[in-house]
Amino acid sequence: MLQNNATVLFQGDSVTDAGRSRTSDELLGNGYPFYVRSLLTSNHPDLAIQVLNRGISGNRAIDLLNRWDEDCLLLKPDYVSILIGVNDTWRRYDENDPTAPEVFKDRLKAIIEKTLDGTSTQIVLLNPFLLDVNEKVSAMREDLCFKQDAVAGLAKEYSTKFLDLDKIFAAAAKEQSPAFYAEDGVHPTQAGHALIAKEWVSVWN
Repeated sequence: MLQNNATVLFQGDSVTDAGRSRTSDELLGNGYPFYVRSLLTSNHPDLAIQVLNRGISGNRAIDLLNRWDEDCLLLKPDYVSILIGVNDTWRRYDENDPTAPEVFKDRLKAIIEKTLDGTSTQIVLLNPFLLDVNEKVSAMREDLCFKQDAVAGLAKEYSTKFLDLDKIFAAAAKEQSPAFYAEDGVHPTQAGHALIAKEWVSVWN
């Protein structure tokens, strides 16, 4: 369970960004970080938990690594949630700018080691995901699967908490259409964000 007076930091790309404010930490955007704060507030009103969102749309692992000192370490979070990888895959298909699996893994590993070095910050790694809304999106799994393997492997290597969003969405899509959770297969709908938040909170409960 999360500690009282803890700072929880969410990091990632547009899925995490979700329209967050760049000037006010209170305005978390319309995505899962906002829903997480709402759930924590309602489920644990006795815990004074601060939630921060530093997701930036379009980020890849290299972008996250380059801004990690300023946007994570200087904030001294007690918990940090990392969701990155789908743009490392997507840029291969829309800009012919691929990220090799071993390069992605090395960058994420560097982020984890910078976080754990001399701090007591606890990490939860979220697996990047796709919803199979059409063949074009599904074709990207050929690349994304290696990023997913890297995230899962690093979570095991460093004994972090791990949330397999791709598996969670695949199970949910058996009850509803994939587009119900992400119309373009990548960016969650409000239902998709709510599902991520629900599962995220369950990891700590």
